[in-house]
Amino acid sequence: MSDPFKIMIADDHELVRMGVRMLLEQMPEVQVVAEAGSAEDAIRLCGLHQPDLVIMDIRMPPGTSGIDACREIVSRWPQTQVIMVTSFANDELISEAIRAGAAGYVLKQVGTGELVRAVNAVRRGEALLDPAVTRQVLAMMRHHGENKADPFKDLTEREVDVLRQLAQGQSNAEIAQALALSDKTVRNHISIILDKLNLHNRVEAATYAIKHDIAKR
Repeated sequence: MSDPFKIMIADDHELVRMGVRMLLEQMPEVQVVAEAGSAEDAIRLCGLHQPDLVIMDIRMPPGTSGIDACREIVSRWPQTQVIMVTSFANDELISEAIRAGAAGYVLKQVGTGELVRAVNAVRRGEALLDPAVTRQVLAMMRHHGENKADPFKDLTEREVDVLRQLAQGQSNAEIAQALALSDKTVRNHISIILDKLNLHNRVEAATYAIKHDIAKR
């Protein structure tokens, strides 16, 4: 029997934490190991429980923000992924969350099925941005991006193909189907792409690709 996937919930509203916990406890092989009511508590409890995933409210009480906590957590415990949750699709907040190392971003308005999908995506090693905000965030990142002569010069043509699909929000399975590859080959390509471009996760890879107009290659 495999070890449970450990999750911590960080939100300053107790009722929200209760609702998320009830949802997560219905998922097989998932264990809620801690709840935090502030960003400071989230950092402290993350050190104690070493969760696989933190579901973090982006706006927390005065003091350390959810984004600051995300940055601290992924820096100190790189094996821990963070999904940021908020009520508003704010471009700047989303951009900050991505730069802080968030593996996913969802809106509080999403249904329970979407949150489950986000958790499962992170469990599979995939990153997730809420479809309602993905285009505007990537467009903003592209607009403010640095110009390079050939930002993809270190990638093979196949790796560029994979990155192009990833930038469109495709899952590993969808990329595999589109390019006639196995899931394992796609995972290997993505790992190599991240290493070559000195990126940390799929969200950074997608923003990098859109920022440098991979669609025009």
